[in-house]
Amino acid sequence: MTAMHVVPRRVQVRMPAKINISLKVGPARADGFHELATVFHAVSLYDIITVSERPVGSGISLSCGTKGVPEDASNLAWRAAERFAELTSHKPDVHITIAKGIPTAGGMAGGSADCAGTLLALNELWQSGFTREQLVELGAEFGSDVPFCVAGGTALGTGRGEMLSPVLGRGEYHWVIATAGSELSTPTVFRQLDALRPHAAEPQVSETIMSALRTGDSRLLGRALENDLQAPALALKPTLKRTLDAGMEAGALGALVSGSGPTCVFLVRDNEHAIDVQVALMASGVAADVVRAHGPVRPMFL
Repeated sequence: MTAMHVVPRRVQVRMPAKINISLKVGPARADGFHELATVFHAVSLYDIITVSERPVGSGISLSCGTKGVPEDASNLAWRAAERFAELTSHKPDVHITIAKGIPTAGGMAGGSADCAGTLLALNELWQSGFTREQLVELGAEFGSDVPFCVAGGTALGTGRGEMLSPVLGRGEYHWVIATAGSELSTPTVFRQLDALRPHAAEPQVSETIMSALRTGDSRLLGRALENDLQAPALALKPTLKRTLDAGMEAGALGALVSGSGPTCVFLVRDNEHAIDVQVALMASGVAADVVRAHGPVRPMFL
């Protein structure tokens, strides 16, 4: 009799990128982090995380194939698998495949999204029964952006960004996203901020931002976009100003550096407007790549 071939069980989840509609940075804390007040917004650039069972005793493996993404225990997704196995008393015999659609080291939380996707996928694969809220709390162990990446949508982040409150927003927003083809180190950007601004006030998201989101007013939101890390990012990489200026000259409603950069994002009216701004940015030669996205979106099992 021919042995039956058993196909390994697997779970696949689509994880969106994040942008910070508002990012206000307060003073450095005793633990080395900075106090933040930020509005996270998940947009339709995705990494696909696939977690598959491996034979008993084979341990964790990870593949990605994208330059700059580690395929060993230094990857947050790998660490998430180890921790989730420990919490659920499972043997961590899984293979994690990461298909990148989120720019790497671009200030859009790609590594955090992969970590969050691994937690979501393992919870489903092993039928562990963790609620989304419990996974959000667990995600804080791995980084400030991971809890939001578990949740998606639009949310207010405080503390170091890991304490989330839902934002009651209306409508859909359209974005043009310009990648730089190079990296900016987040710790370096924060150090530059501290050098430029040695005395920081307690951070607070502007009421204009919150009002624009509540009413779905994209024009008001475009004028109110804010990021305290933009000045240090521009100081470290002055060519980003050309990118921001080119997008505004092309008619964007607003522009800012995403997170710690170097990716730049532009709010536009609708998809047709996004195409116009995308074409103009591509023609200007100020970015390595230019893509369109919309938000808010959430993680989705495939």
